[in-house]
Amino acid sequence: MKYYNSKKNFLAIPEKELFSYEDSKYVIQSAPYEYTSSYLAGSYKGPAAMIKASQFVELFDEELDQESYRKGGICTLEPMDFDGLVNLQAIKLIEKKTAKLLKDGKFPITLGAEHTISLGTIMAVKKYVPNVHVLQIDAHSDLRNEYNNNPFSHASVMARVHDIEVPLTQVGIRAQCIEEAELIKKSDNIHTFYAHQVRNNANWADEALKTLGDQVYISVDADGFDPSIVPAVGTAEPNGLLWNETVNFLRRVFAEKQVVGFDVVEIAPVKGNILTEYTMAKLIYKMIGYHTIGK
Repeated sequence: MKYYNSKKNFLAIPEKELFSYEDSKYVIQSAPYEYTSSYLAGSYKGPAAMIKASQFVELFDEELDQESYRKGGICTLEPMDFDGLVNLQAIKLIEKKTAKLLKDGKFPITLGAEHTISLGTIMAVKKYVPNVHVLQIDAHSDLRNEYNNNPFSHASVMARVHDIEVPLTQVGIRAQCIEEAELIKKSDNIHTFYAHQVRNNANWADEALKTLGDQVYISVDADGFDPSIVPAVGTAEPNGLLWNETVNFLRRVFAEKQVVGFDVVEIAPVKGNILTEYTMAKLIYKMIGYHTIGK
């Protein structure tokens, strides 16, 4: 496996024994696939931007009182090559790459461009963890059967996850069409916690946790956060999740469930403003830290 050295890897980890593929538990793979973006484009730049920004994140986590990268090592692979691959072909490549990580006993972390990439990772995880549930943090339901005549659009990724009968819990939703709202109402496999419900229900986190099974895959669309803290996304929506409420919830998920992998997608970097990629890089490191402390 080709992986980055300390000059280019996540966090700029200097010790080879803590960034090599052979020695690392956590493996970051980049999937810079962008084919169906429907508003602002540029998400293909997101994975590299998050890795670059991570090199300025402090290695010590004051909340956890540890340097989390020392609790297993973090390898950063070279980006996947999607030349000539779109739709199902691209998804199958991601599935194959993720399956390799799972076979090797690694914890897969996928940095995406558009949200479509999550279907590939989830398909791979489901084969290894048949009862996996998906936790989706997002502004959008992504449950359209198709968008712009494409069933593999970023706006349809969770509809495809629903098709393969993976239970889905959505948090932060605040933009959808009536087709998506109706599917949520009739499906026993979709549990949606809208942003307005999060704001008005002090028990939302308890209720969301109850909908998740024992084994969880987490998919974080950056636009799930409020644009005031994560502005550079393809389709920003007001009234998003804030940092503290989100990481507090995620810490509980990692503590109470077996998290088997996660992805972070849909940032569209803006030149001269690093707030989004830096915040998402810090989130990735925070989630790794939560996984290292276990239950």
